[in-house]
Amino acid sequence: MPTDTLPNPEKSPERSSGELIRLEQVTKRFGDNTVLDHLDFSVDAGKHVTLIGPSGSGKTTILRLLMTLLKPDEGTITVDGQKLFPATEKERREARKQIGMVFQQFNLFPNMSVLRNITEAPVTVLGMSKDEAVERAEGLLDMVGLADKCDARPAQLSGGQQQRVAIARALAMRPKVLLLDEVTSALDPELVAGVLDLLRDIARTTDITMLCVTHEMNFARDISDQVLMFDSGRVIEAGPPEKIFSEPEHDRTREFLSAVL
Repeated sequence: MPTDTLPNPEKSPERSSGELIRLEQVTKRFGDNTVLDHLDFSVDAGKHVTLIGPSGSGKTTILRLLMTLLKPDEGTITVDGQKLFPATEKERREARKQIGMVFQQFNLFPNMSVLRNITEAPVTVLGMSKDEAVERAEGLLDMVGLADKCDARPAQLSGGQQQRVAIARALAMRPKVLLLDEVTSALDPELVAGVLDLLRDIARTTDITMLCVTHEMNFARDISDQVLMFDSGRVIEAGPPEKIFSEPEHDRTREFLSAVL
């Protein structure tokens, strides 16, 4: 798979530096269940941060807040200096344009071709010309090893191929932030390695900021600049992967890693 053909502008001299994502005192409740409890954390531009921890600890909720699929009950969220919450709907839409997300279940449009799945949002949301969107989509499909699938429908693809299309679709929006939510959990085991290798290549060859939720600990170790261990809606331990995976300080982290490694 060619990795040197990633369409610009993922490598861009204009890309901002310093803090890109900030959550301050963010709380999210579902009924009586507090999923995020006055959470504070930030992610610097160009960094790859992986969220680990048991199911129900709040990891995916963070991604859904950043995608504006959920609203926090308290706290503020900013992306590249623009407020997501609290904010007007117009401000939220503008900030949201900086973010792409790859979901567990692909979420491709079944009635559209692979090419149109990728070009639809750049044309309708970003105002990109159709010709430019098609050129970019073709380059991204070549990057993910699916150059010959432009006219296919999602149902004609394997799960691994559908997830590659979903990754290409997210990158087509030229995001500053790429959110990855357990992107291999719905795949057959023999398809997992190919998708993870693709994401490793993207992490290595672009400056896109990544925020990743995964139970693939070897993948987290490979791509992460920082790993955050979550439990009960809070970050209980944070550090570089070599520290978290080799010398965790918190008992809960050691207990979790002993169960998944």
